[in-house]
Amino acid sequence: MESTRAKIVLVDDNMSSLTQGRNILKAFYEVYPVPSVTKLFEILENVIPDLILLDVEMPETNGYEAIKKLKADDRFAKIPVIFLTSRGDDNSHLEGLDLGATDYISKPFSAPLLLKRIANQLLIVRQHKDLLADRGNDSDKMVKERTMEILRLQNAVFAAVADLMEFRDHQTSGHTRRIRLYLKTLLAELVRTGTYKKEIADWEMDFFLSSSQLHDVGKIAISDQILNKPGKLTPEEFEKMKNHVAIGVDAIEKIMLDAEEHVFLRHALAIVGTHHEKWDGTGYPTGFKGLSIPLEGRLMAIADVYDALISERPYKPAWSHEDACRIIEAGAGTHFDAVLVDVFKNVEAEFAKIAREIVP
Repeated sequence: MESTRAKIVLVDDNMSSLTQGRNILKAFYEVYPVPSVTKLFEILENVIPDLILLDVEMPETNGYEAIKKLKADDRFAKIPVIFLTSRGDDNSHLEGLDLGATDYISKPFSAPLLLKRIANQLLIVRQHKDLLADRGNDSDKMVKERTMEILRLQNAVFAAVADLMEFRDHQTSGHTRRIRLYLKTLLAELVRTGTYKKEIADWEMDFFLSSSQLHDVGKIAISDQILNKPGKLTPEEFEKMKNHVAIGVDAIEKIMLDAEEHVFLRHALAIVGTHHEKWDGTGYPTGFKGLSIPLEGRLMAIADVYDALISERPYKPAWSHEDACRIIEAGAGTHFDAVLVDVFKNVEAEFAKIAREIVP
């Protein structure tokens, strides 16, 4: 009987890493360990895997050259590729993602992380195949109904969580509703101007906007003494407040691991994890820089900062719309993506209208 387990080709010239990876994976997958890119393409003539784990730094042909060759061949172009690397610099990661890699995994391997990343990628592939099969069987209507059902459920859950957050955080009444409308305005302008057209081509806009409601979900775990402190936080308290990002990411990842339907959480994960990153790399929690920050996080950064500036807090008065715009424009290229700041400038009047209509 043919194996129903997913097939994974593991490519690494380091025999220790090859053996370690095979031992981690063999209990769950049908594994094909190979020591070179040449051997990879020999395997591919007989086996089409569900996933390729590809080492970046190899003699003769490296991972970057290999993925270019894979993507240029129609037979292999759609096989997801996860890069294996001991490098930690963002530029190397960005280069690989630009070439078509779906993820990066650091060496030496962490067995739980390796298995989780692979499981997530295979789930995405399976969901994509399911959708294509539905369409191929003239089931477009069923797919649309299923999508709308997921969206309605998502909206209901996310709205309930957002309401709970605003109930706990007395300083942010109306914040989530305004954020969603700010983002809707920015997205409409991106579409109108063709800005970042490639990046948003496959976005489900309703999923993205609904996911924005979870951007501060991690604050649920922050103490009331810090969350509702009637004054500016001390450095120590601010460090504790910053933990809301990691807490939120962990919560969403747990849902994604346990749920069959979680494609709609992809935007939420990017928003929660990166909306406090800054273009120049001085943000938190990871210090991502430039285009290594997901577009979702770069958009949310502008919307979130604008709303914080025009809102009253115990430690500051509400700033005027004009002053908030001046601060955001001054942050182009340091705090914010300068391209998105130009988009914001085109629609800042709409931001002011939203702020007037949805008040605390």
